[in-house]
Amino acid sequence: MLDSPVTSAESADVVIVGARCAGAATAVTSARAGRSVIVLDAAPLPSETLSTHLLWPAGLAELRTLGVLADVEALGAPRLTQAYAEGAGYGITSTFPTVDGIDYAMCVRRTGLDDVLVRAAIAAGADVRTRCRVTSVLWAGDRCAGVRYTDRTGAVVEIRAALVVGADGRHSTIARAVGADEPFLTVPSGRDCYYAYWRDHGDTPRDTAAQWRAGADLGTAFPCDDGLVLSLVQPPASRERSGPGEAERRYTDAVARIPALAARLDGCERVGRVRSATGIASYFRRSTGPGWALPGDSGHFKDPVTAQGIRDALRYGRLLGETVAATLDDPAALDRALHEWERRRIIDCRAIFHWTNRLARGEAMHPLEIELYRRATTDPELARITTGIFSRTRPPADLHTPALALRLVAGALRHQRGNAPAVVADLAREIRGATRNALITRTTLRGEVPRPAPPSTPLLAAAPSGSH
Repeated sequence: MLDSPVTSAESADVVIVGARCAGAATAVTSARAGRSVIVLDAAPLPSETLSTHLLWPAGLAELRTLGVLADVEALGAPRLTQAYAEGAGYGITSTFPTVDGIDYAMCVRRTGLDDVLVRAAIAAGADVRTRCRVTSVLWAGDRCAGVRYTDRTGAVVEIRAALVVGADGRHSTIARAVGADEPFLTVPSGRDCYYAYWRDHGDTPRDTAAQWRAGADLGTAFPCDDGLVLSLVQPPASRERSGPGEAERRYTDAVARIPALAARLDGCERVGRVRSATGIASYFRRSTGPGWALPGDSGHFKDPVTAQGIRDALRYGRLLGETVAATLDDPAALDRALHEWERRRIIDCRAIFHWTNRLARGEAMHPLEIELYRRATTDPELARITTGIFSRTRPPADLHTPALALRLVAGALRHQRGNAPAVVADLAREIRGATRNALITRTTLRGEVPRPAPPSTPLLAAAPSGSH
């Protein structure tokens, strides 16, 4: 099927497909640099999108850099100044590290957050157009040169641009159009994800981001705006096909299996339906090529268990705009800048990618993990390292030192007597995993990826734009 005849054509320096976190951040920085920017999104905005939307201090620092933190805070989400983690009967409370003067987290619903970001893009000078569905990309030889889209009236419009940015989520239209939709590294998650909002009751402190582990289940409670609390559960992934009511059933069952989470929600009123994400996989895609780039989930995605998506979408969208602003008039220089931006993201994100996949295994806590929790109850530094990893101020390697490993093994053998074979097996498994991840880092995630060839024909079918 061919596109309808083009009714109008125009041009811009940058055209961005997807107006949420990654797209808006790219638009803000590109427009502030004096570039002409057009942003297209298939959805009406503001609107909901599937997202766990917890922002660690590093994510809030990105909002501050974009100049929108005050507007986001005005949405009313409380500052979360405490982190609490509980597993195997051990509860650990810690504070957050300070990132650019910010020592708290926030959980902000996406309708409000995305609205603030879109308004910032417009204020910076970007032309944001909603309910516009991209149907194909335009090519000049092997170079991406723009997009064709259908607007809300059904008119078909072409936009020629020096750079096409696909900020349109995991099911990216632009990734498919440029032949980059197949990841060069993918790791299936061992967990499914379900979440819902609850009306918090008045006598519950709303300053704590909490996580519980019970058996193979993981559950959270994050106070957010409008007096609500976001509660997410991640049970082991199911291979059964989801049917009517499946999300509701699996969510309710998982909450019931985590007694501390059920107690936190006792007296709260559920608001709205259960949202779900199943069949999840973390991945890296090739994210740049001649005239195109993929920030946000379109190019790189991590399981929501570590809540890194929004921070990375904001950061690498912002850095993309800053990186290319001065090179858009020189195709060769632009391509070099894009390549360096992609390399930087791979190098920056590979350690947290491995860490996330470790937590997403969908299994009950193993002996060494139990011992880590036990030690952290009396060793505040271990708790600080963990919150630092989530906040991207500490590398995961700080929890994987040989000295700490020996202490954990010795402690597990002492405190989990009669379980020595499981402790040894767990240690062997950790060594194998660390070796495998080191090999992946040196090879697949070394920062250099092969360039995909452009497709022989342009994409003619599109999926909705969005961002995790």
